[in-house]
Amino acid sequence: MAKSKPIVEDIELQGHIIDSLLLPKVLDEILTRGGTYVIKEITLGKRQIDPSHARIEIKADTQDRLDDILRAVHEHGADPLVQRDCEIEPADMNAAFPVRFYSTTNYRTQVRIAKEWIDVDDQEMDCGIVLDVKNKTARCIAMLHVKTGDAIVVGHQGVRVLPAETAARTSLFEFMSSAVSSEKPKGVTVREIAAAMKRAKASGEKILAVLGPAVVHTGGVEHICELIRLGYLDVLFAGNALATHDIEQALFGTSLGVWLDRGLPAEEGHEHHLRAINTIRRLGGIESAVKQNVLKSGIMFECVQHQIPYVLAGSIRDDGPLPEVITDSLVAQDAMREKVKGVGFCLMMATMLHSIATGNLLPAWVRVACVDINPATVTKLADRGSHQTVGVVTDAEPFLRALVAEMR
Repeated sequence: MAKSKPIVEDIELQGHIIDSLLLPKVLDEILTRGGTYVIKEITLGKRQIDPSHARIEIKADTQDRLDDILRAVHEHGADPLVQRDCEIEPADMNAAFPVRFYSTTNYRTQVRIAKEWIDVDDQEMDCGIVLDVKNKTARCIAMLHVKTGDAIVVGHQGVRVLPAETAARTSLFEFMSSAVSSEKPKGVTVREIAAAMKRAKASGEKILAVLGPAVVHTGGVEHICELIRLGYLDVLFAGNALATHDIEQALFGTSLGVWLDRGLPAEEGHEHHLRAINTIRRLGGIESAVKQNVLKSGIMFECVQHQIPYVLAGSIRDDGPLPEVITDSLVAQDAMREKVKGVGFCLMMATMLHSIATGNLLPAWVRVACVDINPATVTKLADRGSHQTVGVVTDAEPFLRALVAEMR
């Protein structure tokens, strides 16, 4: 029986494909998925800042296998040599994509419409792409927001991904991205994070802080307040716990019923967090408590005083909660999506749940520093696709103290 003729497709890869290991990743994907390849052309940049280019012929024994290979290499920035416009299908129901929908990454993405490449707005992983063909615009859309008739991109044809590249590791922030260790030189790391925050502000980008209650428990409240006063915090994401214990400290001097200045439990201190919530609810909310001169210090006080927008996303275990806490997680997601626009740097600290949720919303070009006593938090961020994250394994207060010293 005659052997079937292999199916062939040429792809091209360009940019800093050697330093970023994109070329070996693409070749590995081809082989592990049952294909073969021939590098038909390769041009290497002579300097670190010079891009390289490769044209690769892929062979597979079936169309399905070739399609599987093309899907895999597409995420590394490899594009078919023969370019075609993207395919679209109208959504056939609300809150669901067509079966063949294109699933987005957090990398910069473009779609081809009428032979023209268009940037996809609101880049976010695990979404689809909806087109406005008439106005030649494209944006990411969450599944829940799909409406019947929306023009949704399907397949991989006419879609290209521009993955993060490493032209030259000019800073510790780039070099240590996605690394997790308790043995990093923390002084150097803190200085580089401070420098990245300063660069973001100088570029007119916003700085987002994602904070958990351990920031309060470890004595880090005043450091966060100082970052706000210095102008290095523009948006806050947290949950009921961070806000509650921050307010508990402001009203009673305790966190989880423990005196922060003495480290000893207060008499009936276990009630303080609930009494703090009750006080704020009776006053009509956090901002109202500040205006009535009841809430006079702390992170939430400074947010109100400096008009820092915040999103408090609730969970099933919340007491109260505070009036500003969004208890519908889908509504909270949308509020966070709106607030991440314009963010250039994100500082995540002591909250696995909110850090991973935020990481899912951030495009890959937003710098992320994740500080946690548990290295698994940073590992989970990287596993979920937030590869731009620098991890610092340490307690919150010492890190914040050193960071504020660098920002002054």
